[in-house]
Amino acid sequence: MPVSEKLQRAWDEAKNSIASQDHPDKALGTLRSVAWDNCENDVHRAKTLSLAADLYIIKANTDPSSRKTNLKQAYKNYSNALKLDPKSKETLRERGKLISIMDQEGISTGSTFQVLDNGSPTPMGLVVMLVVCLLLLSSVKVLSDFMNEEEVVSGSQATMQISYVPGGMDESSRTTATIVIDLYADKAPDHVENFIAHSENDNYKSTIFHRIIDGFMIQGGDFETGTGSGGYAYNWYGYCNGNAEASSSDCDSRTSWTLGDEADNGLVHEPGVISMAKTSNPNTGGSQFFIVPEDSTPSHLDGQHTVFGKVSSGLSSVTAISDVETGDNDRPVYEVRLLSVTIS
Repeated sequence: MPVSEKLQRAWDEAKNSIASQDHPDKALGTLRSVAWDNCENDVHRAKTLSLAADLYIIKANTDPSSRKTNLKQAYKNYSNALKLDPKSKETLRERGKLISIMDQEGISTGSTFQVLDNGSPTPMGLVVMLVVCLLLLSSVKVLSDFMNEEEVVSGSQATMQISYVPGGMDESSRTTATIVIDLYADKAPDHVENFIAHSENDNYKSTIFHRIIDGFMIQGGDFETGTGSGGYAYNWYGYCNGNAEASSSDCDSRTSWTLGDEADNGLVHEPGVISMAKTSNPNTGGSQFFIVPEDSTPSHLDGQHTVFGKVSSGLSSVTAISDVETGDNDRPVYEVRLLSVTIS
C-alpha cells in the first residue's frame, strides 16, 4: 500500500535525525503529531513506533542523566511495534541489540512499581504490605493442609547463562543472557530427569548452540562433538539407538543410550518451549535440545519431539540469540556458548 506524502515526510525527518544523531525530540514530536495520524495500517504504525524507538536510543546516548528511562522507552516502542508487525526482522534485530545493552547495564526491560521511597513506604507499598500480611495469615491453614498431603509434586527450574554476539555486531559486543526455564517433570518425567542429570554433572557446561535458525529455534546440547552428531541419554531408559532393549547390557555402548519419546504429553511447540532434539526415528533423543523463540510456532513438530519445559524469564534474549549471524549448516559465525546450567 502506498504511503501518503505527509507520512513519508515525517518518516524522512526521523531518519535524518537518526542519521545525524541530532534533534531527536523534534523528530519524535513530528512522529506523534503527523506520522501517527497519517498511518493507514498496522505496518505503518509499527514502522512509526520503531523509528520512535531509534530516536529514544539517541536521547539515551546524548543524555546520561535519563539514559535508563529512554532505553526503557525505546524497548517499549520496539515491543509495541512487534505486536503490530511481528514479522519485522529489522525490529526484532534492533530490539535484540537493545536487550543486550540493557542486560550489560543491568536495566530491566519490565515495568515495576516503587514500594519504598528513601526508606519509607509509598502508598502502593502500604497496599503491598497489607496484602502480604493477609496472605501470611491465610497461608497457615494452606501450609498445614499441604504438609499433610501424601505426595507433593514440585517443579524444577533451569537457569542458563548464554554468551553470544548480537546480530549485526562483532566479537567486541559479546554479551551474556540469563534464561530461566520451568521444567515439566509431571509431563515428561524421563526427559526432565535426563536434562537435570546432564546439567548437574556439567555435561552442558561450556558447550555451544551449534544450529540456529532465525524464526525457528536455537539448538544445543551436543557435549561430545559440538556439531549435532553427538550426545546420549545420561541414564538408561530402555532404548539403544532408538531400539527397545531389556537391559543396558544389551546395548553396545553407553554412547548409544537414548530416551523413549514422551511427545504425546499434550504440550505443543509454542514460543518459549524447550524440546528434545532427535533423529527422524522415534525414541532417539539423547542430550540435544532446542528452544523456540518468540517469533516461531513450529506446530509440525507436535507429537514428534518431546516438549519438557518452557522459558519463564528471558524469552526476548532467546529471540535475540535466534537472530545472530550464521554461516554453513546454520552454525553461528560467532560462537553462542552455553556457559552453565543451574538447576533449582
